[in-house]
Amino acid sequence: MTVSPSDLDAVSAQLGRPARGVRAVAHRCGCGLPDVVETLPRLPDGTPFPTTFYLTCPRAAAEIGRLEASGLMREWTSRLESDPELAAAYRKAHEAYLAHREAISSVPEIAGVSAGGMPDRVKCLHALVGHALAAGQGVNPLGDEALELLPDWWAEGPCVGEEPG
Repeated sequence: MTVSPSDLDAVSAQLGRPARGVRAVAHRCGCGLPDVVETLPRLPDGTPFPTTFYLTCPRAAAEIGRLEASGLMREWTSRLESDPELAAAYRKAHEAYLAHREAISSVPEIAGVSAGGMPDRVKCLHALVGHALAAGQGVNPLGDEALELLPDWWAEGPCVGEEPG
């Protein structure tokens, strides 16, 4: 897979630092810019990097931060403990995440570690939303639920630079 120089420039501007280990644009925002990138399991400097689907849009990240601040992660972790169907679907999302990353490259240091607290707790909604956007609806149930709670972060236009054209 390739990533265009303009995509890398946009992601770097979104992050406020040079993008590292980007393998592909995993999802595009409603404005056309990348909002989730797929990263290599091992960064170019050799560091293991378990977050395969990395949310880059600062507007989306800010909205997700508001959800996290509301205590939603604690509530959803409790739901996992009391709802076996949700727990099974969340475990399946974890397994899909691991399989996707392993298909890119095997990194023993992060074997079995996905993102966002999967499979037993909810630790980072940013990672769950990134996974849900990249994988599509129906793969990560809590990522899907978080997406439903977010406003249209792209409605005001691109978060950085100009709309791609």
